[in-house]
This record gives sequence, C-alpha cells and structure tokens, in this order.
Amino acid sequence: MKIGVLALQGAVREHVKMLEMAGAEASPVKRPEDLEELDGLVMPGGESTTISKLMHQYDLMEPVRQMGRSGKPLFGTCAGLILLARRIEGTEDSHLGLMDITVRRNAFGRQRESFEARMDISGVADDYEAVFIRAPYITETGPEVEVLSSLGDRIVVVRQKHLLGAAFHPELTEDIRLHSHFVKMVRDSRATPVI
Repeated sequence: MKIGVLALQGAVREHVKMLEMAGAEASPVKRPEDLEELDGLVMPGGESTTISKLMHQYDLMEPVRQMGRSGKPLFGTCAGLILLARRIEGTEDSHLGLMDITVRRNAFGRQRESFEARMDISGVADDYEAVFIRAPYITETGPEVEVLSSLGDRIVVVRQKHLLGAAFHPELTEDIRLHSHFVKMVRDSRATPVI
C-alpha cells in the first residue's frame, strides 16, 4: 500500500513520517507520474491559492481530480481541505471541487491567533489534540458528508465516502490516530473500491 503526499508546500516530511508510523509506504508527489501506483493521497496545509496555482503549473490538478473521482482516498488538511471543497465562501471558484462542503478560509483568524484544542473525532479518536494555524472551517455539508468533529458550531473534520478532510494540522503532533484512520480507509478501498 503506497500513499503519496502532495509536495508543493507545507509539512510534507511530517506527513510522510506519520503515514509510515501508521503502517503505509509514503512518498512525496511533485509530478503527475508520481501519482502512478498510488493507493491514496494526502494534501497538506499551506496556502490554498498558491498550492492550486502550483498544481496547475505542474499539471497535477486534473490527475488528482481524476484520482478522487476514481474512488481512491484523498485526505486534505487545512489548505488541503480547501482544495477538496466544492464551495469556498466569498468566491465562485473552487479548486478540485470533489467534496460536497462549503469552507470559510482563515476562519479562526490570522497566524498569531493559532491555537491548540482537544476534541473527540467520531470513530477515530477521543481526546485528540489538534493544532489550528490560519485554519478554515466548514460552514455547510451535503447529504453524503459525515461530520466527525466540531468545535462548538464550527465543523472541523468531515468524511464523504473515500474523502477525508480536517481543518487543522494533524502532522504537527505525535498522535497518529487520524493518519491511521486514513491508512485504514486506503486499505479498505483497495479491498472494496468506493465509487
């Protein structure tokens, strides 16, 4: 089982390490050919508009979109969640547009308002420590989207079939439970593809 980490911006090495700790083979993805033979893909944090521009520049946008449409699991964290979203508040545009959610960018404030919070993630982890840095949150979900965790009325972890999204940076702690959940999603999809 091999999972890629989109390596255009963000904490790529940290995601690779977490995936390997969770039992997967992991490798950085910088070119379309790096997607070949992958069973799943993680899209890290960073700046969503910049990552999107780089994905277009390196001809990755359509291959990643097709990967998601084919039923291979994708996991977006922070900016990666914004890339997955079908709708982004304040703009008519989206990036990959795969997940039936609406997101609000920088919704928890600027860099200096970064914080950590403990939360339960349904079916994944109790008392999980999450690191929020210029984080988005989800304001609306479609009927196929399962809300796994919220902070008050702000939705921060969702799943839609083979797509997983988190508003925070799970790679910045030592807790591998969310990555382990994604690895299990990838393992399950290899046995029974989700379309």
